[in-house]
Amino acid sequence: MKKLVVLIVVVGIGVAGYIYGKPYYDLHYSTIHVASGSTIFFIPTGSSMEDISRQLDSLKILSPEKFTSFSEELEFDESKIEPGKYLIEDGMTIKSLIYGFKNGNQEIKDVRLTFNNCETVEDMAGQVSKFIEADSAEIATFANRPETMSKYGFREATFIAMFLPDTYEIGEWDVTAEEFIQFMADRYKEFWNDETADRSSKANKLGLQQSEVSTLATIVMAEQGRFEQEWKTISGLYLNRLDRGIRLQSDPTAKFCWGDELDTVQRILYAHLEKDCPYNTYIYAGLPPGPLKMPTKTAIDAVLNAEDHDYIYMCARADNSGLHKFAESLEEHNKNAAAFRKWMNERGL
Repeated sequence: MKKLVVLIVVVGIGVAGYIYGKPYYDLHYSTIHVASGSTIFFIPTGSSMEDISRQLDSLKILSPEKFTSFSEELEFDESKIEPGKYLIEDGMTIKSLIYGFKNGNQEIKDVRLTFNNCETVEDMAGQVSKFIEADSAEIATFANRPETMSKYGFREATFIAMFLPDTYEIGEWDVTAEEFIQFMADRYKEFWNDETADRSSKANKLGLQQSEVSTLATIVMAEQGRFEQEWKTISGLYLNRLDRGIRLQSDPTAKFCWGDELDTVQRILYAHLEKDCPYNTYIYAGLPPGPLKMPTKTAIDAVLNAEDHDYIYMCARADNSGLHKFAESLEEHNKNAAAFRKWMNERGL
């Protein structure tokens, strides 16, 4: 009889231990399974508990029942949700997962964004929106507000100069459009105030404002899109023309006036140079109203560190190399231009 009583007591203790111990074990030690080993999990600003639960369930990481139960145990509710970009790894405990959402423990803090080859703010916004929470429409809309441009000392034609293509560490994923614009304004100031590069001083010596340096940099980029080694030479050439009061007569500025119409045109004709547009440097003296696209840091530095020479003319080489011949006199330039036209005509271009 005593043995039976002891057995009943042992079984009872075991059952009680299981009933009360299993939830504790599940909460503190149960792990999740991620088939791919790890996954990126986004919690947008304003997400509800149901939104998170639905995502976890769709990824087969945690059922809605378990998420609700464990969230209640850990006092996790909508008032404590930390929006952000999270890394969920196979084998992590459910407790760590939920505490991560609650405290931001698993949030990825070293978010990097990259944008390059941008013609417009809209192009840039489309690239950046892949890396932060703000979508492309929000970024472009906020950036294109007149009050946003004036806040940072720009106007519509020059504002794209503030966005320097590169890779940046922006920190967290849940960045708003306003926060991103401020971030880029800070990076722009850092670039121009870099004491080592001495950019602001160099711009002053050239008699150019920062946005004018950026504008000239984009002309140089458009004139030579393949070989950056020519950028300093071309920069020096255009600075010579500005100093001597000679119109820049840059084909890319005339082409810019046509928008998309000349995208597939291989050869700019005299008719293309006659379009009346403020950016057409064949018609208007000095620099255009603003950059043709977003200038790169390298192109800006090429202008600030331009070669000192007497060239005022340039013409593509007649050898398909993509390089140019430079000239100090019109006579020399005409010879170079004639050789290039002959080469083009022989190939039916």
